[in-house]
Amino acid sequence: MILDIKFPTTNLDEIDEAVLRAARETATPTIPTEALETNAPKGRLIAGHHVGVDVYQTVGRDYWTYVPDQYDGSAANLVVFQDGGSYLKQTNATTVLDNMIAAGDLAPTIAVFVEPGDWAGHPKGTSANRSWEYDSINDAYVRFLLAELLPEAVGEYNITDDPMKRAICGMSSGGICAFNVAWERPDQFGLVLSHVGSFTNIRGGHLYPSRIRLNGAKPIRVFMQDGAADLNIGLGNWPIANFDMASSLTYREYDMRFEFGLGAHDFQHPAAILPQSLKWLFRD
Repeated sequence: MILDIKFPTTNLDEIDEAVLRAARETATPTIPTEALETNAPKGRLIAGHHVGVDVYQTVGRDYWTYVPDQYDGSAANLVVFQDGGSYLKQTNATTVLDNMIAAGDLAPTIAVFVEPGDWAGHPKGTSANRSWEYDSINDAYVRFLLAELLPEAVGEYNITDDPMKRAICGMSSGGICAFNVAWERPDQFGLVLSHVGSFTNIRGGHLYPSRIRLNGAKPIRVFMQDGAADLNIGLGNWPIANFDMASSLTYREYDMRFEFGLGAHDFQHPAAILPQSLKWLFRD
């Protein structure tokens, strides 16, 4: 049973709202048409590898920079995806961006898909530093992004300095990471996309609803998604935690949207509504 709690939000046009409604009503929504290959011009995906210098010393990670075909040197939007490899594989994010930009639904947007870090000496892909990076409620990760990773990944491109055209996105622990980045540096990231966010007691994330209520609203826009079959374990109940976040954001009159459906702790619902999520966040 879905909790029938309504939060004030801004709606998109009826076609997009129909997609959002349909995705709420099933645990296995279909992939969006924007995720299918078309004749739209394809952007470049450039692979890179970063080894931490200051914030996460000797921690290595892969990343990929997406540059749309329409990039002409003018200031581009920015989206940073945590668990970037998963977003590339499970949401067809670059195809979504190709199609949305070609259709005029999104201005030319450069995206960075960032993997969580591997400790030095550990096998590549173990993501051993992930929880320290994503679940910690401090400014370490955003300092890492701004001082180390982004200058390397997008330093040669013209990126807008308007925080309301710079988004940060993540799933699970990456979802709370995305919110934490914008909370710490709203001057750099004004848009947050959180999928099944882990606002639970992993490294203090369960305290965020109180922090939101006890502080004035920050200039950030937040799109959250979760599902009734999400986790309920010793560290917390994910649906309840996300409802608590949404309620707190509403109390402080944030520009917020919460899409709650039937899904579990996976990418199916996030992938199905990724185009509408980006449209909502980047709207004028």
